[in-house]
Amino acid sequence: MLDLHQDYFALFGLPRAFAIDIERLEQAYLDLQGKVHPDRYAHLPDAEKRLSMQWATHVNEAFRTLKNPLTRGHYLLELRGVDPAFDTNTAMSAEFLMEQMEWREALGEAKDAADEDVLDELARRVRHSSKALVDELARQLDVANDLEGAADTVRRMKFLEKLQHEINDALTALES
Repeated sequence: MLDLHQDYFALFGLPRAFAIDIERLEQAYLDLQGKVHPDRYAHLPDAEKRLSMQWATHVNEAFRTLKNPLTRGHYLLELRGVDPAFDTNTAMSAEFLMEQMEWREALGEAKDAADEDVLDELARRVRHSSKALVDELARQLDVANDLEGAADTVRRMKFLEKLQHEINDALTALES
């Protein structure tokens, strides 16, 4: 039914680009899920049930990957033979590192003071910076074909995603 070896963009009938139509992705996902959902194969032999489970898992993973800008950028880089090297390449601009140090310090102080307003403002600033990185990644991948720059941007996005999670956790802890 499905080719488990085709790339995620082809699976959903999308062009292989960073900028994608999210509504089209969601509709293609729903259409595919309707075709491969394991409930449709419940009456068939075990081998076909297992195959439908593999298809459904593949479709779910593809959807999660393409829906999120960070994982979509990482996936596109992998398709183009580039490893962003999250674990081994931590070189970032001094300006970015200084900003991260300031944000981490502000996060620590806000957590210690249980200051929800500061945490909210910090979350807003991180979202704003993340949005700028998403825009930059789109330009790097879809326009400039700057794979080295895109790999750096993906690494910075990963860093900001982690910071955003820590801020969210701190906000959740304040609410409890």
